[in-house]
Amino acid sequence: MITWRELWAQTEAEVGGRPEARWLCEEASGAFGPEFTEALDEFATERMLAHLDHMLERWRAGEPLQYVLGHWSFRHLDLMVDQRVLIPRPETELVAEVALAHARRALDALPATERVRCADLGTGSGAIGLSLAFELPRGRSEVWLTDVSEDALDVARANAAGLGVAGGGIRFAQGSWFDALPEALRGALHVVVSNPPYIAEGDPAVEAAVHQWEPHTALYSGADGLDAVRLLACTSADWLVPGGSLVLEIGAHQGGAVAQLVEAEGFAPVEVRSDLAGRGRIVVATKK
Repeated sequence: MITWRELWAQTEAEVGGRPEARWLCEEASGAFGPEFTEALDEFATERMLAHLDHMLERWRAGEPLQYVLGHWSFRHLDLMVDQRVLIPRPETELVAEVALAHARRALDALPATERVRCADLGTGSGAIGLSLAFELPRGRSEVWLTDVSEDALDVARANAAGLGVAGGGIRFAQGSWFDALPEALRGALHVVVSNPPYIAEGDPAVEAAVHQWEPHTALYSGADGLDAVRLLACTSADWLVPGGSLVLEIGAHQGGAVAQLVEAEGFAPVEVRSDLAGRGRIVVATKK
């Protein structure tokens, strides 16, 4: 017999981090936050121990902690994640924040009976699109979540169902970028946002765990990493209303190149915004 207090200490010694050890123990125990603290002196059942052992076995094999846990936080959401989708990251939370600001600005200019229309292209787990749907006023948004991967859309749908907002203006569509959207949306979107693949094929700076575990179609995009960005830059204006916003997550050294691509398509102004580390990671552009 062993208590969760003892298991937490043992797990911390193995994984090398107290918060990470707690997350694993919480997942195994089924008790989270204050409930876990109250259960520290209770004994773990055999089933709970088996669950913890299985998660630690996966962690020892190099699987990212987020996939081992099966979920990860993103802004106000707790998202299911597995190897079908990218792991949500802090810089993408900033992308969602920028997209939300532009969606709110567009909504303020609309009559009270109209909805702001947004598209999250290459949605993966649904992190950005579901944040838009969750944080914008209920009944005032129509958010399209698209992905070329049906597996990824299954994850996004599950996350939407978990939020209880699946019927609240959220739409799903499978296909490559704008090809997924109905023609009726052409020229009608207020915000287009995307975290597209932007890593160059064979980039030696990619962490081994990222390359091994995360979906390559969501990571890599041609010899310079900009194939998907080029496509989005040259097609987004056709789908946006005048004054509509394009918001893209990009690589840390791609700001200048992406800004030029977007400017060449007639967007103005075009701005490269920094992440919390001061790296240019978000391009924001307005359709004239």
